[in-house]
Amino acid sequence: MLPKEILQKYWGHHSFRNSQEEIIDAVLCKKDVVALLPTGAGKSLCYQIPALVNEGICLVISPLISLMKDQTEQLEKKGIKALTIKSNATTDEIVSLFDNLKFGRYKFLYISPERLQSELILQKIKEISINLIAVDEAHCISEWGHDFKPSYRLINKIREVLPQINIIALTATATKKVIVDIVENLSLKNASIFKKSFYRKNLAYQIHRSENKLGRLEQIFKKNPFPTIVYVNSRKKTEDISNFINTKGYSSTFYHGGMTLNEKSKAFDLWMKEDTLIIVATNAFGMGIDKANVKVVVHLDLPASIENYVQEAGRGGRNGDKSFSVVLQNENDIISYKSNTIENIPTIKEIKEVHQKLYQYFQIARGEHIQEPFDFNFLAFCSLYKLAHKKTTNIFQILKKNGIVALHPKFNQKSSILFTISSRQLINYNFNSNLSEKLINFLMRSYGGVFQKEIKINEFDIAKKMQLNSISIREELKKLEESNILCYNEAGSHQELLFLVPREDDITINSVSKTIQNYLTQQIKKSEELISFINNNSICRNIQLLNYFGEDTKTTCQICDVCISEKKNNSKDLSQKIIAVLKKQKETSQEEIIALLNTDEKTILIHLRYLLSIDSIGITTNNKFFIS
Repeated sequence: MLPKEILQKYWGHHSFRNSQEEIIDAVLCKKDVVALLPTGAGKSLCYQIPALVNEGICLVISPLISLMKDQTEQLEKKGIKALTIKSNATTDEIVSLFDNLKFGRYKFLYISPERLQSELILQKIKEISINLIAVDEAHCISEWGHDFKPSYRLINKIREVLPQINIIALTATATKKVIVDIVENLSLKNASIFKKSFYRKNLAYQIHRSENKLGRLEQIFKKNPFPTIVYVNSRKKTEDISNFINTKGYSSTFYHGGMTLNEKSKAFDLWMKEDTLIIVATNAFGMGIDKANVKVVVHLDLPASIENYVQEAGRGGRNGDKSFSVVLQNENDIISYKSNTIENIPTIKEIKEVHQKLYQYFQIARGEHIQEPFDFNFLAFCSLYKLAHKKTTNIFQILKKNGIVALHPKFNQKSSILFTISSRQLINYNFNSNLSEKLINFLMRSYGGVFQKEIKINEFDIAKKMQLNSISIREELKKLEESNILCYNEAGSHQELLFLVPREDDITINSVSKTIQNYLTQQIKKSEELISFINNNSICRNIQLLNYFGEDTKTTCQICDVCISEKKNNSKDLSQKIIAVLKKQKETSQEEIIALLNTDEKTILIHLRYLLSIDSIGITTNNKFFIS
């Protein structure tokens, strides 16, 4: 079948969108391709249709299990056979899956980049007929991208296994530097690069200063009873804001990375089916979200970067109707963003210090390389050396990304609590100590829903706010558990840490310092660029965003907050000019005013009506205007 026939048969469309057909033709000509298409521009079709045209299976490399699951389900609904490898699949299950791929007329295999470390899977891939390799969210391969994932650097292994198969790399947000990185890291040969403009004529980017964000949020819901996404920056806040919205008579649900797959699916389905119009989410609610009629995307907290912002805002108005991206911000947001982001970006010196303390912690001598994993308590490590939790987390991620240590994925997991008695029983409870009573009161104030379900806590944060030490807090929580007041699941102290290189202190960091410094510089730059964008109220938002992604334009959008503000100012200026003419000319006709001000008739008429309505001017019986 031809591409357009496949498009009509499975997707019900008669024609392709801009760039799709060109990209598909290039892929079918066996070219390596980079496709940079904005969120909602139909990237998936650019590999799905070529895969269906040709015999064989398309290997799709994707970063998220939820995204792969969604894609395979969508294809299965259309009668197209697709598989993904479960995260806990055994060797026998993997062998059986590849047998199904060989003989079951499957067209797509979705896998994560981490799977390419498995020699078994690489060998099995060689045994099946692959017709195309698609790398989704390809910006993750670049340390200059907004969501760098070291596992993406493993993807070029597939080139060694399938050297003759062409690759299509797809992303919604990438600067010129990131595109260069994608081409180099995937070893793309004479890559054809397709880049569609990020301009969305139906999407109004609006940034508003507000000291009463919740009040402003309520106003937005009153004006727009349509599907809405509200982005916030913490898991707890998703629940708190959702509860607030519901108390105001609107229907909402929430979504964050700490929820179970079942909880996420339930929240997502409620919103997709519009049983609840509003979903409050962290940026975990991101890739693969495809709902055409989202009217408003609100950022109640500042997004992580401009790339994140464009992706998240771009989930609005995919059906072509006018939609709004609203950022509600105030001075405290800028201060908070700087303290949480810029101030937690470490220096090379701080990385060296933490790296050295790590060897001291496990009493490893210089030159020694112990190749067995250690039990590691991240929180205890921070406490011993008086290290800031968030910055140290960032340092460990840098050490991990640069192949210096390997960590269990949950090395910085949080403890959790759940009250086992009711709030009424707790009010009448006779506490053994003042500390117990103070701690209980603090937990009730700070953690909503703690009587209904398990809530994650951070003992260090609690201790800091109560001006105590974390050891006292942990001990008191254990006592409260013994008294059957609450259930306390302490963060596991048996996390695994493996040193990947011998102890050489500064020499180890110096060998990768240039790469690390580039990464740190880029993180600072991205943060500063976001703040600059938020604070820039003089240049059209669209122009700012397009210039950021390398598009040179001076055409204003006319619908962002900057353009609307400028229109209002121009409107005031024109009214003043009309009054100035009338003061000088006395009685003047509409035609004379148009000629003197060199402005179109419709605009002049609007302003004359406005000035008449507020009694600034009058009109004679022979239709001449004068100062009243």
